[in-house]
Amino acid sequence: MEIPFFPPDLFDNDRKVMLDLVREIGLAPEQKFILGERTRLFEETLRDDLGAADVVACGSGTSALVLVLRAMEIGPGDEVVVPAFGCAPLASSVLEAGAQPVFADVVPGTGVVDPADVAARITHRTKAIMPAHMFSVMADMPRLTEIAASRGVRLVEDSAVAQGAVLAGTPAGLWGEAGVYSFVQVKSFGMPGEGGAVVTRDAELGARVRMLRNHGQRTRFVHEVVGTNSRFDEIQAAFQTYRYSGLAERLARRADIADHYTSCFTPLPDVVPPPPGRDGRCYYVYCVQSDRRDELRAFLAARGIGSHVYYPSPLPEQPAFAPHAPVGEGWPGAESACARILALPVYPHLSDDEVERVADAVREFSGGCA
Repeated sequence: MEIPFFPPDLFDNDRKVMLDLVREIGLAPEQKFILGERTRLFEETLRDDLGAADVVACGSGTSALVLVLRAMEIGPGDEVVVPAFGCAPLASSVLEAGAQPVFADVVPGTGVVDPADVAARITHRTKAIMPAHMFSVMADMPRLTEIAASRGVRLVEDSAVAQGAVLAGTPAGLWGEAGVYSFVQVKSFGMPGEGGAVVTRDAELGARVRMLRNHGQRTRFVHEVVGTNSRFDEIQAAFQTYRYSGLAERLARRADIADHYTSCFTPLPDVVPPPPGRDGRCYYVYCVQSDRRDELRAFLAARGIGSHVYYPSPLPEQPAFAPHAPVGEGWPGAESACARILALPVYPHLSDDEVERVADAVREFSGGCA
């Protein structure tokens, strides 16, 4: 029986809950399907649990990044330092806000941005640093916070994959002035649809994001600024509030699987697991590194085990972003990550037998004892 990388149905056990919510909201007298009481409750649930000043639910994690940059009045003529390795919204959100992405390399073996390279990229035009937490590793936020403060630039966290992660007692998303989460289906706190949120320690910034997500209005038909439509719907808000109570349990199951993988892979000669330890970690995906990455992926596929490559090439080498990157510059940390990283199944639906099958297959590939 095959083990897919993405589970075939993330929400099978919650299907009846979703249907009941659809009926309940659809039959409510006000029939308000967006930005209603349930969205407010969801935002307040996250806000209070995180200890944030504000949480603003948005249409997607990508739009949340754009809204934060716009709320900070970052735009044409400005620069934002972003990692050279990661998901496209790191760069596209900056361009969508009208600013220029400046790529910094990542620390070899981690996938997270190198603070030293970030510092070297800051110019008089730099308005913000936007690090991303990758897989189970948070960026070096203490150092990046120091750099941002000393150079007088803003700090925005792409925490799209890191909800539930904590570093030195501070949740992912609250190290900077603002952070974003993504609720797209495959994330640790995913839902059946698109969605995201801005989290912030600055209530005024949150209020501006809240206005921008709803066509620039706080009072209906009074448009104070040019905004957009990045609103959250009531059914998803109710569903996410319901699922939030089980997030810690799902993250703990992911961590259990990751711990087992790491104990199995640490002795192997040519498969490098992530650093051990689970305290404060959020295993959105479990990534190993290998100089034989493509061989390993083919080996697993032949045994019915899915895997995934994150990411095939550095962002500044992607056709959409190459025109915004220096010509002829190399990105050794990002290039190494793109060539070596392979993600294995780690979702909480996996049975213990399936986890063992994955571990045995990787050990067999590496010549270890299955």
